[in-house]
Order: sequence, then structure tokens, then C-alpha cells
Amino acid sequence: MPTAQEKHYTVEAFDALINLPENADKRFELDQGSLIEVVPSQPIHVYIGSWVYHLIANFLEGKGLGVAYADGCLFYLPNGDCWIPDAAYVSFARQPGIPERYTLAPDLAVEVVSPGNSPREILHKVESYIEGGTRIVWVVYPAEKIVDVWRPAAPGQLLKQKLTLSDHLDGGEVLPGLSIPLAAIFPAE
Repeated sequence: MPTAQEKHYTVEAFDALINLPENADKRFELDQGSLIEVVPSQPIHVYIGSWVYHLIANFLEGKGLGVAYADGCLFYLPNGDCWIPDAAYVSFARQPGIPERYTLAPDLAVEVVSPGNSPREILHKVESYIEGGTRIVWVVYPAEKIVDVWRPAAPGQLLKQKLTLSDHLDGGEVLPGLSIPLAAIFPAE
């Protein structure tokens, strides 16, 4: 679960802090000026995020559509928030090549919910991604084995679709043709 610090940070101050030698092994996010130190995740969290990344990356193989990222890629959103999704996809149409750093939201963001995340925290992050330009956010709930799929709707509105184990994750207009059986992202019991 992320921990918040009390000081208000600009993106410049955030960059300076994360680049200090003593922070080399730490990970941080920036939420409306609040610094969040991202603590290590539970194995199930890492497993699901890595597996979703793997499935997206395999789908992209040889298509020249864009790049998939596993956990660890920091995105600097236009609204000033800086997030590290558990998996992400960025199209070459929006960002040709691989930049030194991303100053845009990913086309697709995947967030795997940890036990300490509150529903309000998750909704806020979804809103931030979509406000920043993300077109699909997959929010994975490991304990319940469900995924909420969020998309932008009319200005200021979001569409949410709840998927269960019998459903498929769909790339929609972001990754046409991508279809992942939801059951495939969770470990076999």
C-alpha cells in the first residue's frame, strides 16, 4: 500500500527527489502534488501485472503498433500526476519510438488492487489516467477475481464494465483484436 508524505511537490521537485542517490532503490508516484512511496507488492499482485503485460506484449509481437510495459515505467501525466501502472500500453501513433520519459498517459493502463487500496483511491487513479488521455483502464481485483474496465464517456463521465471469470478482456479501439480470457490472468488454484 502506498504511503503519502505531507509536503506538496511540483513535478520538478518530484524529479529532483526521485533522482537522489539515496532514492535509487525506491519508487514514488505523485498524486496532485502529494508524494507517494510505492512499497513492494504482494506476489499475487506482481504475478497478475506481469502476466497481463506478457499477454499484451505477445499480442503486439511483430505488429508495430506500440510498446507494452510491465510494472516500473513512470508516466508523467499532463495533469501533473505521475503514476507507475502495473502494466501499460502506448501506441506508436501517440508516441513514436521509446522516449527518455513519458509525458503522456498510456493508452491502456492496468492497476492491480492491493488489499490496502481504498475504493476512493482506485477511482481517483482511474479518473486521473482518463483525464490524462488514457482510453482504457483495467482495474484487477485479485481476491474477487474480477476486473473493472473503465473508459471515458461524455466530458466528465466514465463508463465502467465489470468482468467476471467467464468474460474476456477486450482491447477495444486501443488494441483491436486483443481478447484475453479473464480466467487466464489469475493463477490456477
